[in-house]
Amino acid sequence: MPHFILEHSANLPIETEALVSQVQQFACASGLFDPTSVKTRAVAFEHFQLGDGKQGFIHLQIHMMAGRTLEQKQMLTEGALKLLLAKVGEHFALSVHCYDLLSDIYRKN
Repeated sequence: MPHFILEHSANLPIETEALVSQVQQFACASGLFDPTSVKTRAVAFEHFQLGDGKQGFIHLQIHMMAGRTLEQKQMLTEGALKLLLAKVGEHFALSVHCYDLLSDIYRKN
């Protein structure tokens, strides 16, 4: 825990493996998580349509156990958005969102 899930168009101007690595490093350096528990993965979409004229997209989902403050979540999403912007530029639609996982219903082995 946490899970950083990059959903993105398949036409990124950066190698997906490099982007996953940089998001992983960002997450570990945030100070909000035990670095040994961070999991980052990517899912590419070949077929997509965007209504804003952008060339492609990245949506970063951050799933983490509930309990972080609003300020911590804002710092995390703003930092992640800056990282994505630096890697792919303004020609891509970028978004980041945190999702709280509830310990009462989240399960893992």
